[in-house]
Amino acid sequence: MTAAVSSAVVRSSQLPSWHAKARRRGVTLVEVLISLAIIGMIAGIGILGVGAQKSARMRQGAVLVAGAVRTAYAHSSGVSKPLRLVLDIQERQIILEESSSVLAIVKNDRTGGAAAATEAERIAVEEADAILKGPRAPRPSFQPTKAFGFLPDKGKQGKELPSGVRFVQVETGHDREPMNTGRSYIYFWPGGQTERAAVQVTTASKDEEPTDANSMTIFVSPLTGKTEIRKGLLKMLRPRDQKEESERDDSGY
Repeated sequence: MTAAVSSAVVRSSQLPSWHAKARRRGVTLVEVLISLAIIGMIAGIGILGVGAQKSARMRQGAVLVAGAVRTAYAHSSGVSKPLRLVLDIQERQIILEESSSVLAIVKNDRTGGAAAATEAERIAVEEADAILKGPRAPRPSFQPTKAFGFLPDKGKQGKELPSGVRFVQVETGHDREPMNTGRSYIYFWPGGQTERAAVQVTTASKDEEPTDANSMTIFVSPLTGKTEIRKGLLKMLRPRDQKEESERDDSGY
């Protein structure tokens, strides 16, 4: 009995099973390279997919701004009232407001000549009014209004930019410098006229620096209200005087 067991052990050690062979088999260099190539390909496809999604959201945000401009331009003539688009930079919202009073635009004024809507604007308006002397007409106030998708009574005052998209800055004809915080305004008047403006949007996070690669600029033409969407962070060209303003081509840049 003992001899038989010993013989079986010897035969087993002399004839390794396929399990033992598999344990001794290593991974070849070719297999490693193929695995790395597959992993790299999958990672590349994932990166391209994320980039395409960001680009699509940025384009969607730019189209939303352009559509809001066209809505405000048409609605102002339809209701025969001055309107304004509120671009809330912090909240990433676009709000449409109207006024029943006549608005005379004021250059280099935080609100463009309208009544203050925030505490920061109230302080800025008081400082500006303190410089002027003599009687002044009251500043017109604006309230959210309904028009083509703008439904302030549904719990939202306006429309929000797509997820991951934010404003970089807004330039308008009445502002001295581009606005990159708080609220900026683009005004519209009955009869078909608006301000020259440039609105920059980006997919860069608040911790990232916006670049031409991840940003778009929406230009607004002052006479026709037409918009043009262009890639990159572009500036609005400012006419040097009223004569140049009236003789320039109807474009926002």
